[in-house]
Amino acid sequence: MITIDDIIETNRMIMENRLDVRTITMGISLRDCAHPNLEKFCQNIYDKITTSAEFLVKTGEDIEAEYGIPIINKRVSVTPIAIAADACRTDSYVPVAEAMDRAAKAIGIDFIGGFSALVEKGFTHGDRVLINSIPQALAATDLVCSSVNLGSTKAGINMDCVREIGEIIKRTAELTRDKEALGCAKLVVFCNAPGDNPFMAGAFHGVSEADQVVSVGVSGPGVVKHVLEGLKGADFTEIAEQIKKTAFKITRVGQLVAREASKRLGVPFGIIDLSLAPTPAVGDSVARIIEEMGIEGCGAPGTTAALALLNDAVKKGGLMASSHVGGLSGAFIPVSEDEGMIHAVSNGSLSLEKLEAMTCVCSVGLDMIAIAGDTSAATISGIIADEAAIGMINNKTTAVRVIPVPGKKVGDTVEFGGLLGYCPIVPVSDRYSSDAFIARGGRIPAPVRSLTN
Repeated sequence: MITIDDIIETNRMIMENRLDVRTITMGISLRDCAHPNLEKFCQNIYDKITTSAEFLVKTGEDIEAEYGIPIINKRVSVTPIAIAADACRTDSYVPVAEAMDRAAKAIGIDFIGGFSALVEKGFTHGDRVLINSIPQALAATDLVCSSVNLGSTKAGINMDCVREIGEIIKRTAELTRDKEALGCAKLVVFCNAPGDNPFMAGAFHGVSEADQVVSVGVSGPGVVKHVLEGLKGADFTEIAEQIKKTAFKITRVGQLVAREASKRLGVPFGIIDLSLAPTPAVGDSVARIIEEMGIEGCGAPGTTAALALLNDAVKKGGLMASSHVGGLSGAFIPVSEDEGMIHAVSNGSLSLEKLEAMTCVCSVGLDMIAIAGDTSAATISGIIADEAAIGMINNKTTAVRVIPVPGKKVGDTVEFGGLLGYCPIVPVSDRYSSDAFIARGGRIPAPVRSLTN
């Protein structure tokens, strides 16, 4: 039973604490678009996307107006292009990315994800073409996002891909140097990537999904922080209980939007991703939640424990609010997109090493971190390998989105704009080389916990 107090409280969350639905994302299968002729394949996917998601933006805007719930982004994810385009006789998928970009602009969405490859156990021809196409594809498009899944708990880590992806990130940075290496902000490297994630840049439409689905990603770090402000001196049991209750309320808002969008579009409801997704705006920060628990500066001892409590309580509360929870679901810690994280890096309380420790207990991984442009490809690959190992061993999703900005060094700041925010260049410990380790290649075997059949 919804009471007037519930309505007033939700309105206050929206008006005062920056509660929003971060995204409505329509997942679209492109498997029926396959064709050996590249031009025909591109036309097929353009037609499928523009037909399937023709009314996505209008539907989101109508729901936003009727319910007064801000819906920040409308997005589309598609079948990993390395799979959908595998039959094409070509050595470049850049034209496919350009067709995706045209389709995204035609329907008015904010981003389209799925220029992706799943290579945790090895490469197909399509995987190799896709990965080699990433730098030029991200340089030639505005709205296309890319991802590569190179590890999993079941398969281990594809170290050949780890080695190659460091070079791919460096080439992407160079080709988009006039935009502060913005192409790298649209590329995520995963271990244990979920196929139902509505958040960019890592969204793709998993092969086990229906032909079309609608999923919603909710947010609300400001709401959680506001609740904690009223719990001065409370113990951690009470803090966890209040975060769970708040996450429940936040997720119910997302559930309402998802069901309405599903009904109006005639597309099955996929999942609610109940992640706390911050923005660069003051009052919308995961780091500030951690500090509200009693950590003087995010990154100080106790930060990982505070984040673990937050992530677990968000999941527990959200699970009770929706029958279909998926995606990433937890607390994001993207540096450039979180005002508190930016401040913590600037004042020296938060380092790359501490961020890596935090990824053991948060929703994803090392996210939106600007590093010096002269950082070597092998060092970047080493960072990716470490993060993939955390995901593989702990059976969780981890990811890396690092941005080596050409011409920038420690002490500089890079501006990405909008939700992507800005970031001081984060120091990378590269006094000692990991080149020989990365050059070995092969595959790190799956851990013993993978043997669960």
